Amino acid sequence: MRRTGYLIVAAAACASPPQCSQSVPWCLVDPMLVIANAGAGGSEDGEDDPALAVLREAGEVEVVATEDTSDVERVLADRNGRTVVVLGGDGSLHAVVSVLYSRGWLDGTRVGLVPLGTGNDFARGLGIPLDSTAAARQLLSVPARHIDLVVDDEGGVVVNAVHVGVGVDAAEEATSLKPRFGRFGYVIGAVRTGLVTRGQYLRVEVDDDVVADGSARVLQVAIGNGRFAGGGVPLLPAAVADDGHVDVIVSFAQSTVRRLAYASRVRLGRHPDNHDVEAQRGRRVVVEAREGFRWNVDGEVEGPATRREWTVQPHAWTVLAPPSDR
Repeated sequence: MRRTGYLIVAAAACASPPQCSQSVPWCLVDPMLVIANAGAGGSEDGEDDPALAVLREAGEVEVVATEDTSDVERVLADRNGRTVVVLGGDGSLHAVVSVLYSRGWLDGTRVGLVPLGTGNDFARGLGIPLDSTAAARQLLSVPARHIDLVVDDEGGVVVNAVHVGVGVDAAEEATSLKPRFGRFGYVIGAVRTGLVTRGQYLRVEVDDDVVADGSARVLQVAIGNGRFAGGGVPLLPAAVADDGHVDVIVSFAQSTVRRLAYASRVRLGRHPDNHDVEAQRGRRVVVEAREGFRWNVDGEVEGPATRREWTVQPHAWTVLAPPSDR
């Protein structure tokens, strides 16, 4: 279980055009099921967020509270063809998509996002407004877009990005900092860990190309369809969500100076040009380590394992988002 305290909001379709207001001059073609994570932003129940007011203007709203992932699964089983909208952050979206994928419900389900998390990196990458009201208005009129999904060899999904190495330590360091510093907690955590983390001996394979053979320390491996991680850091600056491939970054930075240089260039999205960085694109990525490793997937740390394989499934799900600008 990845999250608790969800709120389920079902928005019915407009019965007739006169119900549409002047501020929302359209009506929902399909009814919607909105899942809000109380821990992602707003009040404890999310009821005071203006995004819900926008959705209510477009149709009738039914609210059903749930306590855990099993309840979310039960409610999603009764979605009856409704569009599923997540009111929350990357972790909330990951949890919902995981349930839909594992139960075989993802194909044919349209998914929307109103970003209320700390990082909101998935939204940034797809051009979804970070303002919740603007995002709610956009998803009521934006066309559906088919994007790729990354799946690991244990059936776990990656909605945005997964990374191994220094980013895992930085995420754990940032956990205690986020309540005070928000998304800047990621930056502080990255600086702290970058000063002391030397990396791991990893073997990394992208399709049939061995990028790291396990004989040298690897500072970080990043894999994904999303450009951003850690609250707006362009970790995979060339990634495209619907090109049928994942982007891969492997950093071999070793000395303290090189690690700090890598961190500073990551903030600008210029790290792929570093001489100790390999940038790849492929459909299948394997990471191995004799001593085991952990990974950060969509903001949550998992593992350890000695081997993990990630494979892209092209156009595996449908999201309400603007067309790609690339």
